[in-house]
Amino acid sequence: MIRRIVQLGLAIFFLIAGVLHFQLDDAFARIVPPVLPYPVAIVWITGAMELAFAAALIAKWRLPLTGLALSAYLIAVLPANIYMAIAGIPLGDTVLSPAALWLRVALQFPLIALVLWCTGAPPFRKIPGTDG
Repeated sequence: MIRRIVQLGLAIFFLIAGVLHFQLDDAFARIVPPVLPYPVAIVWITGAMELAFAAALIAKWRLPLTGLALSAYLIAVLPANIYMAIAGIPLGDTVLSPAALWLRVALQFPLIALVLWCTGAPPFRKIPGTDG
């Protein structure tokens, strides 16, 4: 029951974030590291991915696979968060302190653990015939 509540909470989070990628694409494009080409296209692609992850969490589609894919995605976008912290890029119109920007980076790791746990992905998968 708690895992399902967390799954739905994450689905709402990624649904909102995915929509914002399309509404605020210029703001999100600013945090794409400059070594990557076509930052707006990257923002749209990652927004679509976040919407797909939200749908998969809501539908309970192959949750362990969804958890692993979402965790890989969160690792893949980590450089954008690091670049944002290093360059001191505002979050939209909101200027965050360096500590807050680095906290966003640090929070990626508990978020990944939460995703893996609530989807039952390795290393949190349930073993048939056990209580875990």
